[in-house]
Amino acid sequence: MENGAAAAASTRKRAGEQECRALGLPLAVLSPRCQSHVQGSLPTRRFSHTGPRGAEHAAEGDAQPPPPKKTIFSGIQPTGVLHLGNYFGAVRRWVELQEQGHNVIFSVVDLHSITLPQDPATLHSQILNMAASLIACGIDPARAVLFQQSRVSEHAQFNWVLGCLTTLARLGHLPQYKEKSASLKEVPLGLYVYPVLQAADILLYRATHVPVGEDQLQHIQLAAHLARVFNNKYGRTFRLPHSMVYDDATGRLRSLRQPTKKMSKSEADPRSRIELTDTPDQILEKLKKAVTDHTSAVYYDPEARPGVSNLMTMHNALTGLSYDEIRAQCEGKDTGQYKLLVADVVIEHLRPIRQELTRLLEDKAHLVGLLDLGAARAKAIAASTWAEVRRKVGLSE
Repeated sequence: MENGAAAAASTRKRAGEQECRALGLPLAVLSPRCQSHVQGSLPTRRFSHTGPRGAEHAAEGDAQPPPPKKTIFSGIQPTGVLHLGNYFGAVRRWVELQEQGHNVIFSVVDLHSITLPQDPATLHSQILNMAASLIACGIDPARAVLFQQSRVSEHAQFNWVLGCLTTLARLGHLPQYKEKSASLKEVPLGLYVYPVLQAADILLYRATHVPVGEDQLQHIQLAAHLARVFNNKYGRTFRLPHSMVYDDATGRLRSLRQPTKKMSKSEADPRSRIELTDTPDQILEKLKKAVTDHTSAVYYDPEARPGVSNLMTMHNALTGLSYDEIRAQCEGKDTGQYKLLVADVVIEHLRPIRQELTRLLEDKAHLVGLLDLGAARAKAIAASTWAEVRRKVGLSE
């Protein structure tokens, strides 16, 4: 007779196998660690493709049910390494939304990355690195849909339909295109039309909310516009997505070398950013050389003292201390000493993330298996939307 532990393990195994078969994904394609991850996670939090996950019926007489959950979609390009600005401005917020129990769908948007030239071998490696980074930061593949965009063909197919509803004039006014094309002699068509693909990404999953930076607001407005155009032409199909913009300094972390500019993966000088893969020595060296000013006191003034204020923003985001509390704590310290304090805080916060990232990248089969599972879950949702679009447009009966 099986003991209690063996029986529980057997139950988890059967549940995991049933879920993978339901997704059309044989359990055999997953690595042993990925099988363990799936089997251990599924029984307590079942996947659902058409509504809120794991909804439990309240007993009669209990409190009113919670309000409907948001369906949230967001994506990140796999170019470069995640840095502290990405972490504060996007990924940590994604984790918070996941923990709040919303339906969350996150994509490594590799199709967007090839709007500019990429080395194929490097791009493939960066896709895995980005997926591992997101998981290491707290995105849970059992609770969120995490997938590689190009693995779900409906993105490109739906992109064509929406492209046929978009005008050149509408795309030409978008500021991102003007900014990115300014330094190019020949502008790739993909760079011009990628906001349409972005709209397809969002609408395929009938997202209600999209976390974005201020520079992407007009792209979400385009997605809402195309949803209205499609609904008016073919009948009610899509909800209008809403942008989620976080208006605080942590979402706009500044370059360590040019603190008047945003921290960026594309800046040529790697000393300008703290990357999640940086060693403690690298973090210390970058922060010691961070550009500040000639005033020794530590206080927050982003207009007059952007460099020191940027360091205080990091400190605030990682500890929860207010700027006044940081100033009081640093009374008597000069900016050189303060840089060492901030370095200690950053190093300790990133240590477990870097360790988990290293562990994930050491088992590529496990990582690929998690992306296989994510792609199957995403495709189950996208295929349903695409089938409805095909019928309404007249591409199928």
